[in-house]
Amino acid sequence: MTLSQAVTRYVTHKQTIGMRFGRQARTLKSFCRQNGEVDIDRLDSKAVTAFITGTGPVTLNARTKYNVLRGLYKFLVARGCTANDPLPRAAPKPSINFVPYIFSRDELKRLFLAAETCQSPQRLLEGKTLRALLLVLYGAGLRLNEALSLTIEDVDLREKTLCVRESKFFKTRLVPICADLQTIIDGHLAVRCAQRPLSEDRLFVTRERDPVPDHLVQAAFRRLRLHAKISRNDHIRQQPRMHDLRHSAAVHRVIAWYRDGADVQRLLPQLATLLGHIDIVSTQRYLTLVPELLTEASIRFEQYALGSRHE
Repeated sequence: MTLSQAVTRYVTHKQTIGMRFGRQARTLKSFCRQNGEVDIDRLDSKAVTAFITGTGPVTLNARTKYNVLRGLYKFLVARGCTANDPLPRAAPKPSINFVPYIFSRDELKRLFLAAETCQSPQRLLEGKTLRALLLVLYGAGLRLNEALSLTIEDVDLREKTLCVRESKFFKTRLVPICADLQTIIDGHLAVRCAQRPLSEDRLFVTRERDPVPDHLVQAAFRRLRLHAKISRNDHIRQQPRMHDLRHSAAVHRVIAWYRDGADVQRLLPQLATLLGHIDIVSTQRYLTLVPELLTEASIRFEQYALGSRHE
């Protein structure tokens, strides 16, 4: 059995049992391209490790690749397709700790303003659709696959909510939206509904009215980021990602709570629920300590300490 045949069988199995498996399938196709039409029994640990680690410093993406390949080989070995398991005993550890990029409000403004103009008329993803999608990702703090899975029926502008169905942990949740985002979605729907779609049709579609694949959005975002001249200037190798819009939304929400004098510790579980996390620990990882957040937290602590001292 060749590697491509093995991958096709594995991906088909996963999708047959109801998994989307789109991103994992693309990782496995990349693995096939790198190794060619090789027999799975002939793949050695050197070739596998080269694919996992890539070139340059090891990043978190290496762990993702490792986990995808671990699933493939468990599947193949369990079904007697091969006895060869060339994966390393453990996933390689990143050479530096990855820190999500938190977009400044000025950077967000530049991204949103440039979204419509940076997409050429020949692109499948229209600029106005890209802009609306980015605003939903940031404004509602959604994952990309959650936003792309939204249907017209999932949008309730009267109640100002989005219904996110079967997200990362196969749970459905209601996400409230602010008045500004309500206006953005209402404008997008006005154009979308002029095409006479059904209520179960996707909220975001391509120029050809097909569901938007995530790789199309990722490519558009990379072009947009370069167009808006946004890049990291720290030691982190990976450039700002679309998923960092979600991190930024969480951090900006907490900063706003601090400035409003809200009880942040009481509100964090609510933020975890809005983000679709199974526990508050996952949410706390999102709250990267950017200078602005550190400043607000320090001010709050100082007010608390001085208040206690004068009692």
